[in-house]
Amino acid sequence: MTAEEVKNAIRNVPDFPIPGIQFKDITTALARPECLKWMRDEIVHRYKDLGITQVVGIESRGFILAPAIAMEIGAGFVPIRKHNKLPAEKVSVTYAKEYGDDTIQIHKDALDPDDVVLIHDDILATGGSMEAAINLVKKLGVKKIYVNCIIELDGLNGRKYLEGKADDLDCLFSIEVDE
Repeated sequence: MTAEEVKNAIRNVPDFPIPGIQFKDITTALARPECLKWMRDEIVHRYKDLGITQVVGIESRGFILAPAIAMEIGAGFVPIRKHNKLPAEKVSVTYAKEYGDDTIQIHKDALDPDDVVLIHDDILATGGSMEAAINLVKKLGVKKIYVNCIIELDGLNGRKYLEGKADDLDCLFSIEVDE
């Protein structure tokens, strides 16, 4: 299995969730065990020796691989959820997305100052949701923040937007927005 084979297994869904957006649907790659294993193994290989104590997954597609990555590197899993989905005391951030505003939350006691965190999601587009996740994690005062996405959408400048906001940012591969 190669990055190109995994990339080719990702489906484009035009005009979702609104007209003009070319949605990159990773579920077609996730349905193939060899693609799923390749993505997990690649991410684990990149982060296994960095002392990560918690893997934070962003709802909802960040929840798919984050727990498996956490288990493989000996870390815990912490969810970042959409507004009003967490039961205990939480911290919130509201941010603008490509197609509207959203609020995400994390439990106030989910992380501590000694934690080294890997924030994981499926796609880095403009960087708005990832910046919000980084800001949530920073509010809890962790030691270090790494960021990982499966896909980086070239041309939307998400990487440039996030420069200096985390200790490191890495994506498995890049895809042109209209590819």
